[in-house]
Amino acid sequence: MANYGKVSSVTQRGLYEPFELQVSRGQIAFHRNVTVFGFNADVDTAQVTVWPLPSLITFPAAPLQMTVSSTNANDTSNGTGARTIVVQGLDANYNEVTEIVTMNGQTAVTMTAFLIRINYAYVATAGSGNGAAGDIYIGTGTVTAGVPVTTYDIIKFDYNTTITGSWTVPAGYTAYVSQGLFSAGQAGGSNQVQGRLLTRGTDNIRRTAAVTTLNNGVADYVFEYPLAVSEKTTIEATAIGSSNNNGVSSMFILLLVANSYDAGHT
Repeated sequence: MANYGKVSSVTQRGLYEPFELQVSRGQIAFHRNVTVFGFNADVDTAQVTVWPLPSLITFPAAPLQMTVSSTNANDTSNGTGARTIVVQGLDANYNEVTEIVTMNGQTAVTMTAFLIRINYAYVATAGSGNGAAGDIYIGTGTVTAGVPVTTYDIIKFDYNTTITGSWTVPAGYTAYVSQGLFSAGQAGGSNQVQGRLLTRGTDNIRRTAAVTTLNNGVADYVFEYPLAVSEKTTIEATAIGSSNNNGVSSMFILLLVANSYDAGHT
């Protein structure tokens, strides 16, 4: 399809309701909002992604056919736990892909899509337990009791969605970070926790876009001039404590805008 030029952020109903509300309602073509939440219940003295695992998130070097498995046998097609999940990711060209996966308990189910990034996953249908019965892993390698050798994302038990503070901008779009939040807490209240907002492009270099230090508190940072993040770039929240056993959460809000009218037709 021919390129008709860049998309303009022009509101058609600015006199009646806020532009942000119009975006959320789908009234502004080629624009959409994305809110990314992350949570890590146990941050120690090594830098980790704000997600449920004690590590920095792993990114595939090339698109992979991943598997989905659970730590609980009840997460299966006719079980009491999660029956199907939805995985939203990016393919080899960083175009958006969505796949529905039917669970098979602790046995790995191989996805059809080859993904280079996962942006979000959630429990779509469930049995009488109204959610997942265990931790659901998306990864590669030998699966033991539902856990693969390499994990690319996880739906932690009782959340039913990924709580991963990482998101990659699809091809053909630019993300604008308007606001973020970082919070940290410890029972003793004497620990210092450093939070970072990082960007990582296809060169795999993690660059710091914002940093804050907390001692049992919340940092709310607003980009008066929104931070522009180009296509195929990952935005990631990380944390590191001066001592162990810190609970950390993150949030960042994105406005995703198509780089041209063509992007809306891919």
